[in-house]
Amino acid sequence: MLTTEDPETGDAAPPRIRDMHPEPREEVRVASFPDLDTTTLYAILKLRCDVFVVEQNCPYNDLDGRDLEPGTRHVWLSRGDEILAYLRILDNGGTERIGRVVTARPARGAGHAQRLLTEALTVIGNRPSVLHAQAYLVGFYERFGFQQTGPEYLEDGIPHVPMAKAAPQPAR
Repeated sequence: MLTTEDPETGDAAPPRIRDMHPEPREEVRVASFPDLDTTTLYAILKLRCDVFVVEQNCPYNDLDGRDLEPGTRHVWLSRGDEILAYLRILDNGGTERIGRVVTARPARGAGHAQRLLTEALTVIGNRPSVLHAQAYLVGFYERFGFQQTGPEYLEDGIPHVPMAKAAPQPAR
């Protein structure tokens, strides 16, 4: 057993237990609206508001009713009770729509959006999908097979680009 010597008494003692607690690990989670607990829902909505409304200075109606739809899946990455990143997948009648992609400011640059998008595409499976990318992120989404489908446009004062990913074709 590892021991340390007490400088006052010279006695050997085991290291303190409090130094041995593991750090919370990161987890990707997927849930429909009824399966979200209130604490998680609050943290997701707070993150979306903090980034889309406050940070990007875009007052808009984030609570559009689509979070509640039976086909909507909420995908997030958490560490303990902290939401690091989030996106939602909407069922648009045969085409899945990825939206509300957001990463908390202190968690940016760590690959969290990539992890979430990979999970989202796993959830979507063989169905086609669409999204409206902020223009500076077009290259990011292209790495996942999305292609621009229309001209750049402004949404809430931010340049966006419509993009789509076709359903995978069966091998012949």
